[in-house]
Amino acid sequence: MDDSHTPGNPLDRGALADQDFLAATGIAKLVVVDSTGSTNADLLRSVTVEPREWPDLSVLTAEYQTAARGRLDRRWEAPPLSSVSVSLVLRPANAEGRPLPTHTYSWLSLLGALALRQTLLETAGLPAELKWPNDVLVRGRKIAGILAQLGPMGDGSVPPVILGTGLNVTLTASELPVPTATSVALEEPLTVDRTVLLKSYLAHFAVLYRSFCNADGDPAAGIAGGPSLHKRVESAMVTLGKQVRAQLPGDHEIIGHASRLDEYGSLLVVDKDRREHVVTAGDVVHLRPWTPPGQGAESGYA
Repeated sequence: MDDSHTPGNPLDRGALADQDFLAATGIAKLVVVDSTGSTNADLLRSVTVEPREWPDLSVLTAEYQTAARGRLDRRWEAPPLSSVSVSLVLRPANAEGRPLPTHTYSWLSLLGALALRQTLLETAGLPAELKWPNDVLVRGRKIAGILAQLGPMGDGSVPPVILGTGLNVTLTASELPVPTATSVALEEPLTVDRTVLLKSYLAHFAVLYRSFCNADGDPAAGIAGGPSLHKRVESAMVTLGKQVRAQLPGDHEIIGHASRLDEYGSLLVVDKDRREHVVTAGDVVHLRPWTPPGQGAESGYA
């Protein structure tokens, strides 16, 4: 198989600026740049300097990122025109304009992951799943990551959230950041059109986000005419039911059974002594099934 990179097409700026699309999604502003260090870093700076210029559901997307960052401050760089690199300004409030409590913000990256999963399923035809806390997988390989960062408090106002998404689209096997990653092009998709994928993601996100906001950020409330955000995320999350190693800040780790998500979207892990731990941050590694020492296979965790 030829593994040389074939540059993708530039984003269709006319299609992204289409007024019908922006009106239907409620996107307040959409800016496309050719190149930047990081769309998340740009928006964090912009909402600090010019907060009024970046209202709720403002979007910044780049053809090329040179200093993208993920969780735990990891850096990576993909070839130009090979990815969907997009960040959104979120100022969550319900239909009456009442801001959501900040403890609901922990669900926003999971909401983004869910919207991207819908895009990959429906638009690209790929069997996407979620990996806690913020990865999207296809056939067990990471195809996208999502990073939510809290913006400044400002004049006593509720802080905005910058939600960044990076989707590998046309990367070849040799261009992937790690061997456990993949791209849309490598998975026999229905399309590798980045404009189509980006518009689909933003449309799915807008519907889920607005419904979540109008439910006052209640993850147990039904949204978008269907199940709750909590149920949708749990049903799509391949982490649940697996043996995992949760690497926590401060070089601590927990090994156990990932059982469920709590009301804040945190992962609950049951260790070999049947103690339940709440994992709110850190990396999670899926492990092969195992049986605690001294127990038969039948008495291991199901």
